[in-house]
Amino acid sequence: MKTDDLISMMASGVTPVDRRLPVKQMAQALLLGGLGALLLMLKIYGLRPDLGLMLGVPLFWIKLAFPTTLAVGALLVLRRLMRPGLRVGVRWAGIALPGLAVWAGGALVLLSAPLAQRLPLLMGISWRSCPFNIALLSIPLFIGIFWAVRGMAPTRLRLTGAIAGLLAGATATMVYCLHCPEMGVPFWGVWYFLGILIPAAAGLLLGPRLLRW
Repeated sequence: MKTDDLISMMASGVTPVDRRLPVKQMAQALLLGGLGALLLMLKIYGLRPDLGLMLGVPLFWIKLAFPTTLAVGALLVLRRLMRPGLRVGVRWAGIALPGLAVWAGGALVLLSAPLAQRLPLLMGISWRSCPFNIALLSIPLFIGIFWAVRGMAPTRLRLTGAIAGLLAGATATMVYCLHCPEMGVPFWGVWYFLGILIPAAAGLLLGPRLLRW
C-alpha cells in the first residue's frame, strides 16, 4: 500500500473538532457548578430574609460586583492558560483591579469612620465562618471547572489550577452574597477575599495532579 493511500484511509471518517468545545464545556461547568452551589447555599444557610429589600440598595449591587468582576477576570485568564503557548498579558488586570478596588474602598471607609467603629466594620458578625462558608460553596464549582480545564491542554498546571480555584471561589462568593448579611466594604476585602483564596490555594496544590494529561 502506498503512503498516500494509507494516509487517506486513516483520515477517512474523521469528524472535525468543534472549536467551540472549550467554551461549551466551561459554560456547562459554571452553570451546573453554580446551580450546585446555589442549592447547597439554600439547604445549609438560606437566603437572607431581607433580600427583596436589598435588591433596591445600591451597596448590595456593589457588594455583588466585587466577586462578579473577579470571576470574569479569572475566566479571561483561564481561557488563555488552557491553551499552550498563549500569553495572558494585560488580562491579569482583570484579576488585580477588582481586588485593588475593594481594598481601596475598604480603606476609605475605615479612614472616614470613627475609631470605635473601625474594628466592627472590619470584623462584621460572621468573620469566623465566612471564608469557610465560601470554600464549602465552591466545591461543586471547583469540580466542574477542573473537569472542563482537564479536557483542554494546559501546560502550567499549578498556575492554571490556582486560577481555576480562584474562579470557583469568586463564583461561589456571588452565590454567598444572597445569604451573607455583611454590608461593610472592609469586611468584603478581607473575609470574602480569604474565602476565595481557599479554593485558589487548593487549585495551586492539586493542579499538577488533577490537570495532568
